[in-house]
Amino acid sequence: MSNEKHKNILCIGAGYVGGPTMAMIAKMCPDRKVTVVDINEERIKAWQSDKLPIYEPGLEEVVRETLGRNLFFSTEVERGIEESDIIFVAVNTPTKTFGEGAGCAADLQYWEKTARQIKQCSKSDKIVVEKSTLPVKTASAMKRVLSDGKNGVNFEVLSNPEFLAEGTAIRDLQYPDRVLVGSAETPAGLAARDALVEIYAAWVPQEKILTTNVWSSELSKIAANAFLAQRISSINALTELCEKTGANVVEVSQAIGMDSRIGSKFLKAGVGFGGSCFKKDILNLVYMCESEGLYAAADYWRSVIDMNQHQMVRFVKTMLKAMFNTVADKRISILGFAFKADTSDTRESPAITVTKLLAEEHAQIVVSDPYAIENARNDLAGLEERVSYESDPYKAVEGADAVAIITDWKDYKDIDWKKIYERMRKPAFLFDGRNFLDHQKLFEIGFHVYAIGMEPKSHF
Repeated sequence: MSNEKHKNILCIGAGYVGGPTMAMIAKMCPDRKVTVVDINEERIKAWQSDKLPIYEPGLEEVVRETLGRNLFFSTEVERGIEESDIIFVAVNTPTKTFGEGAGCAADLQYWEKTARQIKQCSKSDKIVVEKSTLPVKTASAMKRVLSDGKNGVNFEVLSNPEFLAEGTAIRDLQYPDRVLVGSAETPAGLAARDALVEIYAAWVPQEKILTTNVWSSELSKIAANAFLAQRISSINALTELCEKTGANVVEVSQAIGMDSRIGSKFLKAGVGFGGSCFKKDILNLVYMCESEGLYAAADYWRSVIDMNQHQMVRFVKTMLKAMFNTVADKRISILGFAFKADTSDTRESPAITVTKLLAEEHAQIVVSDPYAIENARNDLAGLEERVSYESDPYKAVEGADAVAIITDWKDYKDIDWKKIYERMRKPAFLFDGRNFLDHQKLFEIGFHVYAIGMEPKSHF
C-alpha cells in the first residue's frame, strides 16, 4: 500500500468526532481530499450551512477555511466508500439497552452494518480506521467481516481512538497530547499504519505519535476515560465528608493536586461528570471484565459510575433539605444544561438527572443554556408540564425560588448576580453544582448559598 495512493480520505459518521476530526485533517493536509458522509440528511445540510450542527470553539473557522476546498460533506455513503483510500469509522456505539450485556456492553449493530457496507462497496484496497470507541478485539471482528468471502480487495484495519475533549476539541486536535495508532504487526498492517501516521505527521510532532498493536490501542482509549472518571468520583467521594467535618473540598483538592505524583487535573468536585464517553466506556470496561470472570475488577470500575450517580442524587437532596423539604410548585432555574462548558452536547449531562428528579418532586423548572436548549428539549421530552425553556438567564430566574448551576459557563460567572437576586422570590437559594462562583459575594448580596463539599452560607 503505497502512501502516494492515500489521498482520498472518507469518514463515515458526521457527529462530534467525525466532523471536527476531518475538518482538522483537511486544514492541516490541504493535499488530501476529505469527505464526511452520514445518512442523516439534516445533519449534512447543517455542516454545509452557517449554523453547524454542534458548537465547539474554533470549529466554525476551521470548517469555513476548508469547506469546498478539500473538505466535503455528503449523504452519498456508497460513492464515498468506492472513491476512498482510507476510511475512518466514527459511527455511534451506544451502550446496549437489550439482550446480553444490556446496560454495560457496547451496541455494535451500527458498526457491523458499516463494516458490511464498506465490504459491499469496495472495489479497491482500503485502510479502515476505527475512530469510534470500541471494545478490545473489535478490530479483529471487523477484519473478519471485511475479509470473509474475499473478492480480491484487501482491507487493513487500524485503531486510532480519539482523545479530544468537547469544549476544547479543536485545540486538542491541533495540539494533541498523543496520537495513538494501533495496527496488526504484519508487513501489510505496518504499511497501513505508516500511511495513517504520515497524515498526522503533517502537524503532530513525531514524539507524540505512539504506535502499538491493535489491542493496546483499543484498550488504552477505554482505560484513559476510566482513569479520568475515577479521579472525579474520587474527589466527589470526599465532598460529603468535607460538608460533615467543616473541611473545604476546594482546599483539599488543591492540597492533593500539588502532589507531583498526583497532579491537579480532574480533581474538581461537582455535581458529577457527563458526556458521551465516560459512563459508556466504564460500563464497557465492566462488561469486558465480567465476561472474563474478573468480578472484583468489574465491581471496582462500576463503583466509579455508582458514585457519580450518587453525587447527582445527593445534589437534589441538598436542594430539598435546604428549601424546607419540599420544592412542590416552586420555580427552580437550571442554569447550564450542557454536560460541560463550551459545548452544546448534553449526552449524559448531570442536568438531565437533576431536572428529572426535581420534576418528580413536582417543581416547576426553567432550563437555560446559551447553546444546548434544543438538545435539552429532546432529553426532557414528556416533561413539558413541569419544564420550560429560556435562553436568557435574567428571564429564566424571574420569580424563581432557587437557581442551580449545572454547567460552569463563563457567562454565569460574569452575570449581574445582584440583578438575578432582585428578580427572584425570597428567600433566594443558589446551589452551585460546579463550585466556580464567588460564594461570599453571593451571600453578601442576600443568597442562601450551597456549594458541593463546603459548609453552606445561609442567613437562617
